[in-house]
Amino acid sequence: MSRIGKLPVEFATDINVSTNGNVITFVKGKNSVDLDTKGNVSFTLEGNALTFATLSSAKEHRAYWGTYRALAANVVTGLTSGYVKQLEINGVGYRAAVNGNVLNLQLGFSHDINYELPESVAATVEKNVITLKSHDKQTLGQVAAEIRSFRPPEPYKGKGVKYAQEHIARKAGKTSKK
Repeated sequence: MSRIGKLPVEFATDINVSTNGNVITFVKGKNSVDLDTKGNVSFTLEGNALTFATLSSAKEHRAYWGTYRALAANVVTGLTSGYVKQLEINGVGYRAAVNGNVLNLQLGFSHDINYELPESVAATVEKNVITLKSHDKQTLGQVAAEIRSFRPPEPYKGKGVKYAQEHIARKAGKTSKK
């Protein structure tokens, strides 16, 4: 029995929630997010609460019950407070700049990397920290992972792009013979 699925998803009055078949649409201001349940769960909208229920007692349906409830809660959290991820750039000559919706990265390659950000993600750069903000948790995580993949941190000097809270296990370098 899902403990997460039992809880209702409560949202503020400034978020408009509508349903159309298997699709739940959340709208706040200019941001709109659709959650397609693909007919795997049933849901009811009552006032400012959205509740989910299983279609049957099959293991697959019970798994979807908690999953779609968590996805709906993430959408509501993203529309109310948003999500933030920070990436740190470490290395001599490594830097980043934002031009409109393009993130320009200089990561020690012979060329600059121009990464075009999705519309739902905003970026700012201060010194060696890239701050990404979005209302969509999945898109934000994907963008952060792609930026990190351009130059993952290496374990000897720690050069590269890493998450701000990430700990890199450092290795000792070569030692000279005596």
